[in-house]
Amino acid sequence: MSEWDILVRQARAAGLLARLAHRFRLHGLSDAIPSVARWHFDAAETLANKQQIAVRWELQQLRSALADLGSPLIVLKGAAYVAAGLPAAAGRLFNDIDILVPRERLAEAETSLMFAGWHATGLSEYDKRYYRRWMHELPPLQHIQRDTVIDVHHAILPDTARTHPDSAKLRSRAVAAEGLPGVYVLAAEDRILHSATHLFHDGELPHGLRDLTDLDLLLRDAGTDRDFWLRLTARADELQLGRSLFYALRYLRHFLDTPVPDSVMVTLDAAAPNRAALALMDRIFIRVLAPAHASCADALTPAARLAAFVRAHWLRMPAHLLIPHLVHKAFISPRQRTPKPA
Repeated sequence: MSEWDILVRQARAAGLLARLAHRFRLHGLSDAIPSVARWHFDAAETLANKQQIAVRWELQQLRSALADLGSPLIVLKGAAYVAAGLPAAAGRLFNDIDILVPRERLAEAETSLMFAGWHATGLSEYDKRYYRRWMHELPPLQHIQRDTVIDVHHAILPDTARTHPDSAKLRSRAVAAEGLPGVYVLAAEDRILHSATHLFHDGELPHGLRDLTDLDLLLRDAGTDRDFWLRLTARADELQLGRSLFYALRYLRHFLDTPVPDSVMVTLDAAAPNRAALALMDRIFIRVLAPAHASCADALTPAARLAAFVRAHWLRMPAHLLIPHLVHKAFISPRQRTPKPA
């Protein structure tokens, strides 16, 4: 029972409780779970199923709100897996819905969403300015009645990042989601590249292992097409995302034994870091991609998490912007959040 206890705690920390429940049921193993542990899995899967229904309904509301935008509603990440009916949707839990709109339509999209009830909340004036000036998305928008949160992107990386994937190229290959008129998702290769890029440019990875399992399921589904891997590596090169794809495939092999052809890793060698940097990245990511639970940590885990945080910000912003931003977040923002004594 102590092992079941640890499993439930690790899975909950990683956001994988519902996905594990789905896998157990898929393989006819649910009855083998002790009853005192099973209800945790059942409850998580019930929540995931409810969220999927809610996501599909919410996408219809977004489509209506943005009907006059003159641009298709392109859904990203978890909500896209649901919209496209992909295996990666099974057991997937959500915090928000991500959409992609053209940069030139960003203000128009925000206005339409505000009229439909979505507004930016809970951010300081500094954070709002930071989003609008430097980031690849608007500040998160929360619905005033339903509390649902959407992230409106105009790109998949900030303008200040060291690489600049062309959003127009991503939008040009978007495909319609079956059963959801007016809703589109990225092409299979682009879905995977976006997921990998998001994972390896994010400095805080409490659900890093969940995101890896997303990628594993996406690759196992798309990889049945024998030409897929060639298209994936070519697209990664076209969008300047070869390094992110290299890391994703490397750690998918390590954690999940994802069936990645050796020839693909050879193709991506040109995008890999040098040996010393790769050895350091291994020591960082093998720690930070594990569940954020004490049973998965060692003495170097806090340092690895800090290193991942610093690396992500370094990739997102040049030093002359990064240092003032970190100083503000470390020393000024906490003071602004602290209530002044009466």
